[in-house]
This record gives sequence, C-alpha cells and structure tokens, in this order.
Amino acid sequence: MKNPIIAPSLLAADFGNLQRDCEMVNASAADWFHIDIMDGVFVPNISFGMPVLKAIQKHAKKPLDVHLMIVDPDRYTETFASLGAEILTVHYEACTHLHRSLQNIRANGMKTGVALNPHTPVGVLEDLLPEIDLVCLMSVNPGFGGQSFIERTYSKVKQLKQMIVEQKTQTKIEIDGGVTSANAAQLVAAGADALVAGSFVFGSDDPKATIEALKKI
Repeated sequence: MKNPIIAPSLLAADFGNLQRDCEMVNASAADWFHIDIMDGVFVPNISFGMPVLKAIQKHAKKPLDVHLMIVDPDRYTETFASLGAEILTVHYEACTHLHRSLQNIRANGMKTGVALNPHTPVGVLEDLLPEIDLVCLMSVNPGFGGQSFIERTYSKVKQLKQMIVEQKTQTKIEIDGGVTSANAAQLVAAGADALVAGSFVFGSDDPKATIEALKKI
C-alpha cells in the first residue's frame, strides 16, 4: 500500500494568517493545496474567489488542486488556468455537458477532475473515465467543513477502483470530507489515492505533524 497524496484544504485555514498557513503546507509532507471555490448557489455557502486564490498562488510551492462547487463552471475555466490551477475539478451534478467541460479543462493545460456528491453513484462516470485524471468522492455533503464522514464512501471507493482497473486508466481517487487518522488507512486500503483534510489538519495542535501522520498511513 503506497503512501497517499495529502491535500490540506485551505477552507479550514486561518484567513487572517493565510501566508503563514500556506508556508506551513509548503514546509510539510503535503503534496497539494486543496482549494474549495463555492458560490452560494450550487452549495449553501460562499468561500473565496479569484483574488484570494491569486494570493494563495503567490505563496504556494505545491500544485493547486482547485475544486469548483459552483454552477456553470465552464465560464471560469480559463480564469482558473491563468491563476495556476494544476487540477481543476468540476461537479458532475453541475455540468450539463460533462465531456465538453473536461475537454475545455484539458485544452487549458490542466488535469481534469470530476467530483461526485454523496448521493451520486460512481457508475455515472463509466463512459468518461479515460477523460478523467481525478475523481473526487465527496464523503460529506458539500458546502461546509467539519462534517461527519459518510460510511458508504468505502464501498464507493472500491466500486470506482474496480472500474478504473477494468478500464486500465490512470485515474486517481480523491476523498474529500471528514477525513481523519481514524478512517484514512481504511480509505487507502479501499483504493483511495489522495486524501483531502481540512479541519482535522488546521484544527490540530500541530498541523505539520498531523499532515506527516496522514502521509505515513
């Protein structure tokens, strides 16, 4: 079992000390910065927009894993590419023409990501897996940090992993929501490649040590 990719979610960072928290992630064992963009329409919350992402980009020395929880994400693909997103994840539930959205992301030089809400079965991606670099399985309902992990996620990971193996794609599986040291090992054993952790990291006494512990799962 190889070590998972760790992507601390900056939604849980201290916005008054964003540079400090970015530098902590840079100096830690983390692999990516996970950045949630919320519009208050697709999800019942508003996070940060382009100016804050630009500020993060200035300090981040690791890839930006940008997760769009917004309606009509196609309108902003070029903008997020210009702001340094390496992976751009859109929600299956927000895209009328998902294949076109993925082509657009790739045409703008980014890796393609698709997020699925907890109620969405992984089978909806069967025909598109070769076009997807990353599937982000939401293990809580999107919109707020600090929610409890949904146990059904384990079986969804196994199902998705089986699809990936059968189709021989390089698609990575990312888990977003309620990830802690209590469930990380089981998620990786089920087939997860990347773990997003927000409040578990930034709410801990020693975020850097917490990241390192998750990395060694």
